Amino acid sequence: MNARPLVAVVGNPNTGKTTLFNQLTGARAQVGNYPGVTVERAVGRLRTAHGEIDVVDVPGAYSLAASSPDERIAIDALLGRHGNPRPDLVLLVLDAANLERNLYLTLQLVELRLPLLIALNMADAVEGSGGHLDAEALSAALRVPVVPTVATRRHSLDALRAAIDEALATPPIPAGFVWQPTPALMADLDALLPVLGDEVAPDAPIDQARAVALWALMSIDAADELVDVPAALRTRVLARLHQAHQANRDPDGEVVAARYAWIDQHAPTFIQRSPTPRRASDRVDAVLLHPVAGFAVFLLIMFTLFQALFAWSEPLIDLVDLAVGSTGDAVKAALPEGVLADFLADGVIAGVGSVLVFLPQILLLFAFIGLLEDSGYLARAAFLMDRVMNRIGLHGRAFVPMLSAYACAVPAIMATRTMERRRDRYLTMMVLPLTTCSARLPVYTLLIGALVPPTLVLGVLRTQSLVMVGMYLFGILTALITAAVLGRTVLKGERVPLLLELPPYRRPDPRSVGRLVISRGKVFLREAGTVILACTVALWALLYFPRTPAAGPAPDGPHAAEVQPGPAADPADAEHAGLQLRNSYGGRLGRAIEPLIEPLGFDWKIGVGLIGAFAAREVFVSTLGVVFSLGQDVDETSISLRAQLRDERAPDGSPRYTPLMALSLLIFFALACQCMSTLAAVKRETRSYRWPIFLFTYMTALAWLVSFVVYQGGRALGFA
Repeated sequence: MNARPLVAVVGNPNTGKTTLFNQLTGARAQVGNYPGVTVERAVGRLRTAHGEIDVVDVPGAYSLAASSPDERIAIDALLGRHGNPRPDLVLLVLDAANLERNLYLTLQLVELRLPLLIALNMADAVEGSGGHLDAEALSAALRVPVVPTVATRRHSLDALRAAIDEALATPPIPAGFVWQPTPALMADLDALLPVLGDEVAPDAPIDQARAVALWALMSIDAADELVDVPAALRTRVLARLHQAHQANRDPDGEVVAARYAWIDQHAPTFIQRSPTPRRASDRVDAVLLHPVAGFAVFLLIMFTLFQALFAWSEPLIDLVDLAVGSTGDAVKAALPEGVLADFLADGVIAGVGSVLVFLPQILLLFAFIGLLEDSGYLARAAFLMDRVMNRIGLHGRAFVPMLSAYACAVPAIMATRTMERRRDRYLTMMVLPLTTCSARLPVYTLLIGALVPPTLVLGVLRTQSLVMVGMYLFGILTALITAAVLGRTVLKGERVPLLLELPPYRRPDPRSVGRLVISRGKVFLREAGTVILACTVALWALLYFPRTPAAGPAPDGPHAAEVQPGPAADPADAEHAGLQLRNSYGGRLGRAIEPLIEPLGFDWKIGVGLIGAFAAREVFVSTLGVVFSLGQDVDETSISLRAQLRDERAPDGSPRYTPLMALSLLIFFALACQCMSTLAAVKRETRSYRWPIFLFTYMTALAWLVSFVVYQGGRALGFA
């Protein structure tokens, strides 16, 4: 029993459910996870005349058939399954402008005989277009109290609070089934009653038990993702479905038809519409959903989003870098030289910086997603893009994550939450890291500027520019091909048509968008950030230990002759830093993996750079600067580092690094998952080590194989 009464707020997506929740709870809402899953839930506190009430915002769902994660979470939250407290009252938010569609979920809740209160939201949209709502008729038909509201304008909130108070005092119990199941369907339901187990309370009314049986009948099938239903119930459901199909019956179709028949019969008594509803919205849709004009508007909006993630966030990222660098320098200045100072400055503080540096892009991304979703455009963009994405097995909603991945894969992976099906989310996550993120750009700039000859093609185009553009196109093509392959093998599944209800256009609620942005930022810092910090500290230790004395001997082994001091601001310090890195565990690991990467044209120095780049791809550049004794302050434009790459020689006097090697390394960086932050984000979203391990394995294997073919094929053709 809850210490305070618990009210669960449910409803279809785009009904204003979250806005109403925010208006009721104000700033007292907190975000946490549902028991056993990564999906967040917002829990707030509502003060009424009779005390405080806990309010939980349940994910939006079109039905309770458990065909999507949100629908499974909704049924768990409403029935008190899997660690969820059973609510004392269910506050159902209906969109008055789309009442017929919303009534389908309403009937399911009525069937379950849950204590129910209806907030008939957006009533102004109907009245403003010349229509008329009859809340009393709706209340009489369902035997449920109904309160018309306008959440965005805070209309009728006092009346809703009073209704919540009254409903908690004497919980209203709906009538149960308002449509009559057929005898065959009733036989199916009664056959499931003995095997429901803990899915229903022992003292539950018979029609509530039958409603739970109906939920199981419509949720369980041979391809479902439900892993938590009793085995006996699953076996019995599959047997009943098999018998029904042999008898040419479709239980799902019977239920859907019966519910909508009731809705079609009774809806005209609840709402009378004007002859031309949403005329302005239809005119706008004629443009935004047009195959040509719609794509032009879509590209303009996506360009703005891409510009924000790629350019507008740069000043904030630079500010984070400056703050982290200044803090690290201050710590080193305040502490004596040694392991503790280096650990705090280069391990912990730098690790915190590697987490915070993602925040500007994550916050901007979810601010744009919130604005687009609140305005009603996101559903239209998904409908528009589904025509293209579906051909390669991706969901229409995958377009925003894939586009934002060009800035960074971490916020893009978090953006996959807009997709309902687990298979679609996981498939999108598995190909997002193949897009050319901004962290690859410094590596591309260094290698192309140093090793690709600046010759002209057709007397106009420079080879270096063509290679850079080619790497971006290569990333796009590889991601699409990989999506098609994985969608037919590892993550194969039925292609489910994209069914969308186009919500009316609305003015976004700044407070709702702000809460979305803040909650997503907190989730990233709490979940993915902790993993990134731990990995950063571990990588620092790998490259820091064991310590080499300042006047220590040169490293032993066949690579000792390769220690070549280069020009630096402080040659002694730079030489010692290079010696330290080469003698570190990371340096030794680089030499150990040389036989594996030598067929790709890489040597142990490139191997050390690849290990350092696992913290972040752009770290490859500064790691090479240390390896070549140039200091860690070099960047992709440093003349000294570019010259060192060009002048490096093999034992036979030939160039160590050639344009062919550069192409092989570019392809390796394009395909390999050299980013622990991405792996941490995938671990967080999938709540499993299986998928980040699979992602790292397949991308590394693909990178090695393609780089091998390019390098060895190029040598066979005489390009070495």
